[in-house]
Amino acid sequence: MSDGEREGRHEESHGGALGTRLNWLRAGVLGANDGVVSTAGLVVGVAGASADRGTLLTAGLAGLLAGSMSMAAGEYVSVNTQRDAEKAALAVERRELREDPEAELDELTRLLAERGLSHDVAREAAEQLTARDALRAHADVELGIDPDALTNPWHAAWASFLSFTAGALLPLLAIVLPPASARLAVTVCSVLAALVLTGWASARLGGAPPGRAVVRNVAGGAAAMAITYAVGALLGAAGA
Repeated sequence: MSDGEREGRHEESHGGALGTRLNWLRAGVLGANDGVVSTAGLVVGVAGASADRGTLLTAGLAGLLAGSMSMAAGEYVSVNTQRDAEKAALAVERRELREDPEAELDELTRLLAERGLSHDVAREAAEQLTARDALRAHADVELGIDPDALTNPWHAAWASFLSFTAGALLPLLAIVLPPASARLAVTVCSVLAALVLTGWASARLGGAPPGRAVVRNVAGGAAAMAITYAVGALLGAAGA
């Protein structure tokens, strides 16, 4: 057996765990991307109206904190809702197993047979799985849930907070550290480079060709910076 085949079989045997890790990585990359784009748009827009370093720092920090807190709160609420749904589904399954175990055994047999097993093999497998842990068997085969690994809203919230913050720090530092004459160029170049990286990473994690994802990512970020800079420049010229 080749190394590639071994790797493929290894990933198949740990498909659930691998999928969970990829989802977390993808969420982290997208959170960082959001931090880069939103903060870059904010600080570049302010730079169009004012060259004052203190103003830029204040605006960037405000955007970073507001964005990271918003991302964390939204992720916490979303994952809590998912966790509640998972717990409710497990409670229903637990009640059904208690009230009508034979019907549940028949259902598990049917589900296993639908996956390609013969009826006799499916029945034997269902009986063995039920004897070992009936709830876990139904949670896995019927619901696609691991009762011992329910989604954690606090983990999701912290992951979103940290990834957004990491992304937002790049344009913030790029706009306040260089001298005024190079500030905008350094920010735009560093942001576009970061968008190339996050676009490539999100595409690879999603199994998609990276070319289009990178172009879309860079084009969106560049448009956001151009529009906010133009608006800031207009407001600054108007004395707003």
